[in-house]
Amino acid sequence: MNKRIKIAFTGPESSGKTTLAKKIAATFKGKYVEEFARIYLEGKTDYSQNDLDIIAEAQVNLWKIENDFLVADTEMAVMCIWSQYKFGNISDKIRKFFDGQQFDLLFLCRPDIPWEFDVLRENPANRDELFDLYHSFLLENKQNFVIVEGNEQQRLLIVETAIASLLKN
Repeated sequence: MNKRIKIAFTGPESSGKTTLAKKIAATFKGKYVEEFARIYLEGKTDYSQNDLDIIAEAQVNLWKIENDFLVADTEMAVMCIWSQYKFGNISDKIRKFFDGQQFDLLFLCRPDIPWEFDVLRENPANRDELFDLYHSFLLENKQNFVIVEGNEQQRLLIVETAIASLLKN
């Protein structure tokens, strides 16, 4: 691969971000960057706005690795939506990280797949509402994104096609 590419997956909980990110990283021999929030919140029963700032900063630091193809399991729109939805605001720190993130393409995952329970997940009943918030947020902030939907094969085809287009340009 001659060109450096950074992509990230975004969207509501249990919308297939991790599954897709891992498969795409393996397919394109990219560097998979996990979601730091899962590590940080493991074993916690409660968290605050300050915890989200800590998570956001650690996540941004994980993206600083040198690799020709970086595949991030999450990005700062997740932090913005999560913060706004949970605490009613977006901290200056999270907003700054969002404004400074540099991905070539975001993949917004539609929650049209079955919900999978996970102790860290909080919103099984309102994934469509959250998807709409993500969609509006990305549009308002003029982000380059593609909606990913359908079954696993359809999702992979959407992502692989978009990546092939990035590689050509």
